[in-house]
Amino acid sequence: MAFKKLHPHIKNILESQEITTATPFQKASIPIIKSGANVFCTAKVGSGKTTALILTTLHKIKCEEAGVAPRAIVLVENNQKALDLYDAFLPYTRYTSMRLYCGNEKEHIDLLKSEIFEGIDILIATPKIINKLLLLEGLNTTQVKIFSIDDAEFLKDKTANANVLAITQSIRKCQYVLYSESITPGLKKLNSYFMEYAKTVSV
Repeated sequence: MAFKKLHPHIKNILESQEITTATPFQKASIPIIKSGANVFCTAKVGSGKTTALILTTLHKIKCEEAGVAPRAIVLVENNQKALDLYDAFLPYTRYTSMRLYCGNEKEHIDLLKSEIFEGIDILIATPKIINKLLLLEGLNTTQVKIFSIDDAEFLKDKTANANVLAITQSIRKCQYVLYSESITPGLKKLNSYFMEYAKTVSV
């Protein structure tokens, strides 16, 4: 049922990968994320959190190219995780008009700015890179519809947390979804910032 009402492109990709059954976490989380609510998603490793993140992100932007500013931002802890998540997204965006982009920390910030300026739909990066782009006016956040944080436990780091709070202050209104193994006291505090009225899915 979790996959039944997703965009037709997503269902076709799932069928081609012979993924027919949603995990318990995906069954519980995908409908709530699709509703547009802010959501804390908690489950153990191997529960299908990354796939749920990918599917709901693509569904939110209707699996199509639009405009030049990103409509989906995904934050990760470090550069390697950004590259890994980019690779995980690729099977779903390849052969489509969707423009997936990884803010690789090993590239010069001016190169990132110029490539993002060309137009992207989904941006995957660390809080450090996103914040740096914003400070240099190299990122337009006015069109962001969904903002996800993968393995959000890393926000216990004060610098990462401060960067995230600065980033979210630059966004007028969008849906926020945090994925983690548990909701720590630090993550709970985000209710006071950008996770207002958040729902919780815990499997």
